[in-house]
Amino acid sequence: MRIPTLAKTAAGVAVAAAAGSAATKPGSMWYRSLDKPAWQPPQAAFPVVWTSLYALIAIAAARTLNRLPPAERRRFWRTYAVNLGLNAGWTGVFFAARRPGLALAEIAALNSSNVALLRRAWQTDRLAGAALLPYVAWTGFATILNVSIAARNR
Repeated sequence: MRIPTLAKTAAGVAVAAAAGSAATKPGSMWYRSLDKPAWQPPQAAFPVVWTSLYALIAIAAARTLNRLPPAERRRFWRTYAVNLGLNAGWTGVFFAARRPGLALAEIAALNSSNVALLRRAWQTDRLAGAALLPYVAWTGFATILNVSIAARNR
């Protein structure tokens, strides 16, 4: 893996993580007042999980980009940027806008983007694809959690 490519993909992840983190307010009165399922992970789990996932996303993207033919790199960069934008955007819709129902539409778009990212990475480099599997799984879990919260808090 080329370090300059990893630095670029890590920078993208850092921007998404910072944007998402700025919008996340799990200690807010609004969030604490929501009826949440008993199976929701503890608040302390989310930073640990996301730090690991963001590292894997950056590594997977770098491996993929380094193995793609030059003509296909720009398209992958766009797919990656859209994915990171949707990733950060969900937090803004859910926490900042306080719209769990609308966040479902956003996370559906994120899941679609995840599948596109995973498919391209997997086709290019199996290890890169495998590195994205935890992200896809976690976002699937987050979707189920979002559905539960939206249904409990109409």
